[in-house]
Amino acid sequence: MSAEPLDLDRDPKAYLALHGLLDEPASDALLTEREREVRARTRDVVAHEVAPRAAALDERHEFAHDSVQALARAGLMGLVFPEHLGGTGDSNVAYALAMEEVTAGCAATSLVFMTQMHAAYPILLAGSDALAERYVPGLLDGSVYGSLGITEPDAGSDVSSLKTTAVPGPDGYRLNGAKTFITTGDKAGVIICFATTDKSLGRAGITAFVVDGTWDGVGHGQPFVKMGMHGSSTAELFFDDVQVPRDHVLGEEGQGWRVVMSSVVKSRISAAAQGVGLARAAYARTLAALTRLHGRRLPDEHTFALADLRGRILQGRLLLHAVARQVDADPHVATGLIGIMKQSCTDLGFQASVEAVRMLGPHGDLTVLGVERCLRDAKVTQIYDGTNEIQRLLIGRETTRAMEELA
Repeated sequence: MSAEPLDLDRDPKAYLALHGLLDEPASDALLTEREREVRARTRDVVAHEVAPRAAALDERHEFAHDSVQALARAGLMGLVFPEHLGGTGDSNVAYALAMEEVTAGCAATSLVFMTQMHAAYPILLAGSDALAERYVPGLLDGSVYGSLGITEPDAGSDVSSLKTTAVPGPDGYRLNGAKTFITTGDKAGVIICFATTDKSLGRAGITAFVVDGTWDGVGHGQPFVKMGMHGSSTAELFFDDVQVPRDHVLGEEGQGWRVVMSSVVKSRISAAAQGVGLARAAYARTLAALTRLHGRRLPDEHTFALADLRGRILQGRLLLHAVARQVDADPHVATGLIGIMKQSCTDLGFQASVEAVRMLGPHGDLTVLGVERCLRDAKVTQIYDGTNEIQRLLIGRETTRAMEELA
């Protein structure tokens, strides 16, 4: 095996040709012309400006700023946002397609890309017009980075146990506490922070705030050293008597849980799209590497394994698109269905990467091929945006409730 990078890392034409192999008619037939246009434009930007940087970002642990800025210049950061805020008013399906494309080229870039949307969406959803006009355009044009501040050292999936406090006063709230494992936390200029205004109320005491990352009392930790997603940063955030104006509350006091649950629909579409994109990246890289090893006629065992992966990628993509289309029709999609999508698609990304490494044998461990990077990057998608164990719990509870209603 040559120590040279694969052609798809260096040659945009090769990248576009190889990734075009998985544009299945069965899934393409369900897309609108505009959605196919968004996919084509995203794939072209990724081929020329994102994928060629991915290996170096991973090796050097450098933040994917240039790649994110290229996506912003192409007008891809605001797909689900209205035009007056700098968006394009596209469907959730279009967003899922773009997420898949960015992930296939560089999963770490896709994590920053989606976090911009995750920070902007709660403001659009529950903020005032003035808040949206002040903060959303900068997140969509990439001039400021955003973070979603939920997870704490002792509170992750159980949001009701948050310990960060927001004490009301005459002019607003005094915020104290700490967040951890926050994507882009070290660079965040806009933070959506969830805190409790009354611990005795549990979920009903959680409130969401827009916090400017430059305000006095806001502290940004150093990025963690991680197994994967090296081109994105993950850090702690600290709030020490941060004064938050009353007009920076999202919704009303005590409505933070509702904001969380409305927002995770979007974030779980993001994670699911990452799963499909990582599976596709693992497939494409493995096919390119096996062709380098064996020529264009592959051994039967590899042909069979690739055939299996192709079918599973199509299944994952159809599930992703179907649920995203349902969210377009009705944002209040059942929690269990969202969980099935997130869990199934992120499991697909990890399992496809494991299988790709297995197929390549000793070559699967070579960083120059980028397949082991898919494996490292894929693991965290099963953990964030609600662990897959939590998704299974939510799916199971929904099934149990349905059975009880039949009794």
